[in-house]
Amino acid sequence: MEPTLKPHVLNQKAIDYQGKMTNPVVFWWAMLFKLPSAVFWKLRIKSLDPEKCQVTIPYFWRSQNPFRSIYFAALAGAAELSTGALCQLALAGKGAFSMLVVDFRAEYHKKANSKITFTCEQGTELFNLIDSLNVGDTNQLTMISEGKNPSGEVVARFYVTWSFKRKS
Repeated sequence: MEPTLKPHVLNQKAIDYQGKMTNPVVFWWAMLFKLPSAVFWKLRIKSLDPEKCQVTIPYFWRSQNPFRSIYFAALAGAAELSTGALCQLALAGKGAFSMLVVDFRAEYHKKANSKITFTCEQGTELFNLIDSLNVGDTNQLTMISEGKNPSGEVVARFYVTWSFKRKS
């Protein structure tokens, strides 16, 4: 029997992080200094809560490839942000951690020639994993981010494996 996943209430630091990342102006400035490609590709965090994160990427000249679809690296960046922002939310206010992508896999199903919304819905699983780590412990979680076009069709699915270590 699998352990029961409990919903999580955000602490004040997580609430502050959530507010900053969902504020378009603050997000733009943060990304300009920390992840400039997110600004270049016009990534936006549409929603961020303890259950899921949604990130959008528009189809326009800066995100497209010569084949009139969104460049695979831009799609990967949006997918990774949807998992990474959720990780940062789960870690906020819980002490010192290190986190690192240790594996990455992608599936492409349809041409990405419109705005794509990437959704990662593993927040509860992630929060439970983070809360279970003691000082010195490490663990990994493969997070799935699914990109859909405005018609709801799956365009791509990304599997991002994050490694976490709780520091002293």
